[in-house]
Amino acid sequence: MFLRVKKTSSRAYLQIVESYRDQGRVRQRVIGTIGRMEELAARGQVDQLLRSLAKYSQRAILLLAGASDPDAEIKKVGPGMVFGRLWNRVGIGEHIREMLNDRRYRFEVERAIFVTVLHRLINPGSDRQADKWHQAYRIDGAGHLQLQHFYRAMAWLGDPLGGAYQQTENSARGA
Repeated sequence: MFLRVKKTSSRAYLQIVESYRDQGRVRQRVIGTIGRMEELAARGQVDQLLRSLAKYSQRAILLLAGASDPDAEIKKVGPGMVFGRLWNRVGIGEHIREMLNDRRYRFEVERAIFVTVLHRLINPGSDRQADKWHQAYRIDGAGHLQLQHFYRAMAWLGDPLGGAYQQTENSARGA
């Protein structure tokens, strides 16, 4: 759907128009005529209509306010900040980094795990979906992560624990 100005011999009308396909050809139908352009403009109703429609679009609100570049990249910050503080306060990230000391990964495994956990809390899905999802969010240290990193981080989490963990398990059972 889009707006267009339909001109007649002496008047111009603002219309809402929809494009559709009919037998392989693109057609347009008028959804509604809002009114004569000169009357709408004189009463300030064109601007009012734009502001009213803009509340349904984050980008349009910023453009109307003159506070944004139309090509600017929009990132959400809330979930990464809030959950990141909890993650750090509990010490999960530090514990994961300690467990990774003897490993030689060329990416930040802890950040990949953080993004995956955050994704599953906010919008549950697969590692593939987490890779796409995190692109819309500003998450510290996660900007360079790729799908393969999520797969490798989850594979590390799924590795069976050996050595000290098994000895602790056995001693707890009395074996």
